Amino acid sequence: MYFDTEDIGFVTFAQNSKDVDYLRLAYLQAMNIKATQHNAKYAVIVDFPTYELVTEQHKKVFDYIIKQPLDNLNPMTNEWQVYWHSPFLETIKVESDLLFTGSVAHWLPALRLKDIVLSTGCKTYKNEQSSNRAYRKFFDDNLLPDVYNGLMYFKKSTGAEKFFTIAKEVHFNWTDIKEQAVKNCREDTPSTDVLYGITAQLFGREHCTLPTLDFINFVHMKSQIQGWVSDRPWYEVVMSERDGDLIRINNLNQYGPVHYYDKAYATNSLIEYYEQRIGIN
Repeated sequence: MYFDTEDIGFVTFAQNSKDVDYLRLAYLQAMNIKATQHNAKYAVIVDFPTYELVTEQHKKVFDYIIKQPLDNLNPMTNEWQVYWHSPFLETIKVESDLLFTGSVAHWLPALRLKDIVLSTGCKTYKNEQSSNRAYRKFFDDNLLPDVYNGLMYFKKSTGAEKFFTIAKEVHFNWTDIKEQAVKNCREDTPSTDVLYGITAQLFGREHCTLPTLDFINFVHMKSQIQGWVSDRPWYEVVMSERDGDLIRINNLNQYGPVHYYDKAYATNSLIEYYEQRIGIN
């Protein structure tokens, strides 16, 4: 099974900030997807300032560059708009700091069972479901589904449109929801994971998750998810190597997507590898 139709593709947001070049991350990710997902299409959604930074080199890799007047003060608040901005009938939406180590086309029969599927839980590099809840206290306090925005699927459909419409309403009514409907909220503006967790609860978690299929998630290299107390970059805590598109961490091959999280992992040498891998210069 391949991504061999114009109707399905991968989408990410890239809004550059003074600290992070998200366009660079999207460029790396697009090449990684071209290398690992047969014939896959890739779309990047950018704000106006980031669009001005798009080069001819980027255009060799991005199939779609979608310019939108996005919120620059808090880019996370834009992600619920992806349903209306995606150019595809079926979309796999990913955060830009996630890399694939092989094709996920075999996921499609399961994903297509629903109009929208959010990844649930996340894994350690040892391929174990992470039990650390340091970053998930709000979810536990409010009994929310353990969803992650880093990887999700949706199709243009009545169900998916309803989900994202609810997410839009939660976003714009956040002050009241924060004060009246949830416990122990620490966010003045909801992060996308929080937004989608609440939306999934309102929409019906049974309609937007497949928690029994534990392969629809990713390895998350955030320190406490791995059980580490160190704040050092993860690739300084454990040995990181590459074997083609595979990522090897402490001599363990990573066969699922890897959310590398620390943006410095996207080195020039890694970008050059993928430029050569897909044959662009």
